[in-house]
Amino acid sequence: MRIDDKNINPLSPQTNQEELAYELNLRPRTLDEFIGQERIKDNLKVFITAAVMRKESLDHVLFCGPPGLGKTTLATIIANELMVNIKTTAGPVLERAGDLAAILTNLSDRDLLFVDEIHRMPRVVEEILYPAMEDFTLDIIIGQGANARTLKLNLPRFTLVGATTRTSLLTSPLRDRFGVIFRLDFYNTDELKTIVARSSKLLNVRIDDEASLEIAKRARGTPRIANRLLKRIRDFAQVMGDGIIDVSIARRSLIALDVDDRGLDELDRKLLLTLIEKFGGGPVGIDTIAAALREDKETLEDVYEPYLLQEGLIERTPRGRVATRLAYEHLGKNLPGKLF
Repeated sequence: MRIDDKNINPLSPQTNQEELAYELNLRPRTLDEFIGQERIKDNLKVFITAAVMRKESLDHVLFCGPPGLGKTTLATIIANELMVNIKTTAGPVLERAGDLAAILTNLSDRDLLFVDEIHRMPRVVEEILYPAMEDFTLDIIIGQGANARTLKLNLPRFTLVGATTRTSLLTSPLRDRFGVIFRLDFYNTDELKTIVARSSKLLNVRIDDEASLEIAKRARGTPRIANRLLKRIRDFAQVMGDGIIDVSIARRSLIALDVDDRGLDELDRKLLLTLIEKFGGGPVGIDTIAAALREDKETLEDVYEPYLLQEGLIERTPRGRVATRLAYEHLGKNLPGKLF
């Protein structure tokens, strides 16, 4: 393992191709191995068992929630539990209706099609999905103008599993065609501690309970971040210690990675400081905050805001974002009169 990925924010729940191989090795392959999201797991076990008993395809499933919580992993687990093939793609990749048609016509009966970031699928492609999801048919238009005619193809009874970080951007016709909709929540500290301990065994790294807990507390409720921090701390333990991760090396590593005791990184703190120092604590619109930080608005909404909202450090109001009392206290800032 080399010390790389220097340009990757260790607290970003998004992934890239370089770390995908490591992440795949750490992902659970069955529902019993999957840690957390107990309600979703229990329901999935019932739906999967019923589909297997009836020898039918599973109803279409939609997973919603911030990145890094296990949507892709659960899609793979569903395919494993059903003992069927899985075809994976992403909304932005499906630029033309023909792209989706080519995938659908190559599926077999009961196969699973996983579409990540399904809310970013073009509308013309989305409309192809409507009859495919409901009637398992595909309408293809041949010719143009007055000579155009529609050819209807029968499709295998497949299962579509969609994942989205922005439920609000899904159109109602698409969302209503999913028979099962789950929203993934952030993980608690105990669940993340268990995930860190499991991942350390898979990575063949010795780690003590206190160190696992320290990583879990700063992982922003997200397994992907917990695993990324574990891999970075493993590097520090190997270079600066004897390869064993104890609580001392974990804390030193987290300080070096600029991760504070609440799991906030430099941009989190910069966002809060911008709210407090430039805009008097708010309210202020997300577009204004994005411009002040020189960051993409969608990145702030998808990656940073969910955790800050979960921790009660900011609030969304009709007039914009507001820094809370907790944000002032965490940053050591004097409370304004309106919060006394």
